[in-house]
Amino acid sequence: MNVTTTPVLGERFARALVRAFEFHLEQTRKGSGIPYVGHLLGVASIVIETGGSEDEAIAALLHDAAEDQGGREALEHIRAEFGNRVAKVVEECSDSLGDPKPPWRERKQAYLEHLDGASPEALHVSLADKLHNMRTIVVDYRDVGESLWDRFNSDRDGVLWYYRSLAAAFARLRPGALATELAESVAELERLLENASAGSASPTNHGM
Repeated sequence: MNVTTTPVLGERFARALVRAFEFHLEQTRKGSGIPYVGHLLGVASIVIETGGSEDEAIAALLHDAAEDQGGREALEHIRAEFGNRVAKVVEECSDSLGDPKPPWRERKQAYLEHLDGASPEALHVSLADKLHNMRTIVVDYRDVGESLWDRFNSDRDGVLWYYRSLAAAFARLRPGALATELAESVAELERLLENASAGSASPTNHGM
């Protein structure tokens, strides 16, 4: 007997895949040249695999569109095509919609503070986004070492501050497997940095 079920993802999600590709067509991940759409697919995958709704999955694909590719005009295009719920999550996941953007530290501090009032849907998408970023940072640090920090708008200490703060916020606001993995990924990066620092600080015995 064939059993059919209503798919969780439908035509709207398919259209969002196309829109995400169009919004970020010429964008690459800083320092790596990897098409930015890879990150969007990664975030959407995490959201889908942890029970997200179609609206959340669509917002995951489009979560950087307004912030990086058009501000409020892009947000209104998303609202018109995918509805208020998706647009609300995209807006909540954006740390700035203006141009020029405020300084990096100021934006990140404001983002951390706004998480306390974020919707459950936005927390899910944001956590997936930050986890995918953190996974990538750990892999890239293993690959390129200290030159990784040249890709950021902050130094190493600033990046660590931000992700430690995010891990603490999500452990409080959305505890569970994803928040735990984010905290563990931050801890793994810290171990890598400590090991690299210890290795570089070890004296060389040239003999006497």
